[in-house]
Amino acid sequence: MSRLGKLLCCALLASTPALLAACGSSGSAGPGGSQDSITLYSGQHEQTTALLVSAFERQTGIKVNVRSADEATLGNQILQEQANSPADVFYAENTPVLELLRERGLLAPVDSATLAAIPARYDSAQGDWVGVSARVSVLVYNKSKVGTAKLPTSILELASPQWAGKVGFAPSETDFQPLLSAIEKLDGRAAAERWLKALKGSATIYPDNETVVTQVNNGQSTIGPINQYYWYRLRAEQGAAGTHSALQYFAPGDAGDLVDVSGAAVLKSSSHQTSAQRFLAFLVSANGQQVLAHSHSFEYPLRQGVAPAAGLRPLSQIKSNTLTPAELGDGRVPLELEQRLGLL
Repeated sequence: MSRLGKLLCCALLASTPALLAACGSSGSAGPGGSQDSITLYSGQHEQTTALLVSAFERQTGIKVNVRSADEATLGNQILQEQANSPADVFYAENTPVLELLRERGLLAPVDSATLAAIPARYDSAQGDWVGVSARVSVLVYNKSKVGTAKLPTSILELASPQWAGKVGFAPSETDFQPLLSAIEKLDGRAAAERWLKALKGSATIYPDNETVVTQVNNGQSTIGPINQYYWYRLRAEQGAAGTHSALQYFAPGDAGDLVDVSGAAVLKSSSHQTSAQRFLAFLVSANGQQVLAHSHSFEYPLRQGVAPAAGLRPLSQIKSNTLTPAELGDGRVPLELEQRLGLL
């Protein structure tokens, strides 16, 4: 089952408990141990998580037992484990899975001082998870195949006939689901379905965004929607001579011009609430945000006053649409749409 398929299965559990067995699980992490240790379920990038965990352990003396997997798998496992979950903290790459767990009543309120460290628009509206970092949805394009003057300014243009056979995208990525949610919210469900159906028939489908950016850079596809950090990583790996692509930002307010948030939460079932809350506080502290900014993940730290990695356009200069994580929701609608169209 794909990553998004697993998350769809989770979302449907609220109305169809019988699907629980079908979602499957890849085992459980070990218990957190004493109050001086916690168990972290992390759907974030492993290198970034390892740096954050190491810095937190040095600062606090609290041991962090990490279980890394994609966020859909971990969200599904928490839904299965319920109050018996050994996890104390869940760190997710995108907010829909956090919203799903919040709706199911599985998250504890985040300490108010932790929430106050991050602008409120990036946090849970109910205070049950905190935003940690952000990425921006952009268009990657091959510079030898198309000039900037001819690039689409709206995400919806990718489905137009002039781009048939030239677009590459990764619909099974969890990063794709908030983008589809934004289209559904701003342009309507019918427009989102038409757009996705047209892309399915005219674009090249890749397994993940790493492949999208690589194949656009190689010239196999001309353009593709990604989060900006994939391109910055490719440039860091390939160097200037090997980078044949560039980024184009969608028009301000367009559904494609989306700031996508990574967040973290303490599970209500955690028996190490104090230490778990300290980990969340560290993630959004000046120290934790500096670790993130220099981790080569090329994500945006969300704490004001902490600069992102060199070369990134400042987040304050990106006039994105105004959709909040709460408005993007738990992702149920776009996931069901992808399943119905056979993209999962």
